[in-house]
Amino acid sequence: MNLRSDNVVRGPERAPNRSLFYALGYTDEQLDRPLVGIISAYSEIVPGHMFLDKLEKAVREGVLMNGGTPIMIPSIGVCDGIAMGHTGMKYSLPSRELIADSVESMAIAHGLDALVLVPNCDKIVPGMIMGALRVNIPTILVSGGPMLAGHDQNDEISLSKMFEAVGAFKADLITAEKLMELEKSACPSCGSCAGMYTANSMNCLSEAIGLALTGNGTIPAVYSERLRLGKKTGMQIMNLLKEDIKIKDIINKDSVKNALTCDMALGCSTNTILHLLAIANEAGIEVDLNDINEVSDKVPNLCHLAPAGDTHIEDLYFAGGIAAVQKELSKKNLLKLDVITASGKNLSENIKNAINKNKNIIRDINNPFSETGGLCVLFGNIAKDGAVVKKSAVADNMLKHTGPARVFNSEDDAIKAIYRGDINQGDVVVIRYEGPKGGPGMREMLNPTSALAGMKLDTSVALITDGRFSGASRGASIGHVSPEAAQGGAIGIINEGDLIEIDILNHSLNLKVSDEEFSKRIENFTPIETNKVSGYLNRYRRLVTSADKGAILK
Repeated sequence: MNLRSDNVVRGPERAPNRSLFYALGYTDEQLDRPLVGIISAYSEIVPGHMFLDKLEKAVREGVLMNGGTPIMIPSIGVCDGIAMGHTGMKYSLPSRELIADSVESMAIAHGLDALVLVPNCDKIVPGMIMGALRVNIPTILVSGGPMLAGHDQNDEISLSKMFEAVGAFKADLITAEKLMELEKSACPSCGSCAGMYTANSMNCLSEAIGLALTGNGTIPAVYSERLRLGKKTGMQIMNLLKEDIKIKDIINKDSVKNALTCDMALGCSTNTILHLLAIANEAGIEVDLNDINEVSDKVPNLCHLAPAGDTHIEDLYFAGGIAAVQKELSKKNLLKLDVITASGKNLSENIKNAINKNKNIIRDINNPFSETGGLCVLFGNIAKDGAVVKKSAVADNMLKHTGPARVFNSEDDAIKAIYRGDINQGDVVVIRYEGPKGGPGMREMLNPTSALAGMKLDTSVALITDGRFSGASRGASIGHVSPEAAQGGAIGIINEGDLIEIDILNHSLNLKVSDEEFSKRIENFTPIETNKVSGYLNRYRRLVTSADKGAILK
């Protein structure tokens, strides 16, 4: 077997290189085996990552059992929940590019033969995948797994309910004592937050795209089965290396479409659109927002997990997991079943024994929550290049809505107005200059959406933004409006009180002014100067593309 690491550790010319491996304590026997990088996002600041050292150890054991030399390499990772609602959220999406760059740098600089990616939360999952695609060596992913749901009396709760509780407290619907009670019980264990938020969405889609073994998306973090999955993953990377199955053999046009199909069935976070576009770009696959709607129009929504419903990822696990969802989708030939996966088998073989054990959690393909997918893209004069909404988390009465614009040039201004009680039923809250360049960093608007939900306004108030939403957001939350205000997008010309027409069923989002008035405003529009930034955010602002391109760097 020809190995990339031969260029680092073989021959007399590499004696200096080997001397540094000896300084690390490696033996000749270890250097004679393939070098497998284990990219671990373990840290003590992210609940989803605080136990990844245990999972990484399980992966190491698997690699050793099957003849490889495991090498642990750390990765950064931002906790979106901790970063939420302040300037720290500006660094969340940009950190994806740092992670991708670091995976690429470490793998190539050290001549690694294969990679095992060990992330769990939000941007870390796509960031690692993007970096691995640039290197294109045998790669497999095993995430840390979901947190267990918390409990409030007889109800299961998770982080979205905690954010909504703040709105309820501000509206005098709950007491300070109740708020404290909830904050101590909403997140009861390690793992990625328990709903179908961005982290769990991406972990489920990593399995759906074929890059992770069965169970990756849903086995709870605290279950010993997760450690067994880590060991199996470590063993399997050696098989992928022997069979020369690289990451770009797994991630291709068909597997990306499979992931989008599962995305629609599961009702994943709107952030998955950003990340799948970015992953497809790194793989050299053309995907645009029109492709998203084409899939959404054909794929039924089978799951209503939090925040769309009251069930959580552990419930999806007990119902049969992603394999059971794929089995339902296969009944109507909605998946490409001949794609190769990280198991070394094709998708058809992976799901042949899958069983849907709870048709309340995973609806039968002939009895879906809706005939179309959980996400859709809206177009119109406000969003010429598109905007994204999690349709499955929108109340029926808000699928079509016309209301007056309440305009804010930052999330901070909007949340102050919401907490003051200035937003009324029927309003359309507009938050702009929060896009990839405008923010910069495209902050998530979980605080405003959760405040509205906590105040019982989520079924009567819409929110549109050139920023984005947490997977924990619900209601008529329309994000990724492109072009963004900072780049001259029409969201920047909306005036206070203008009527905005939202028609999610027909994929449209429009400002209700005459064509003449619209053209006049666009012609006279100059974006305001947004906040000045330095360091990484300044470089990010100069290089980042628009949301409809996945907010990738150019």
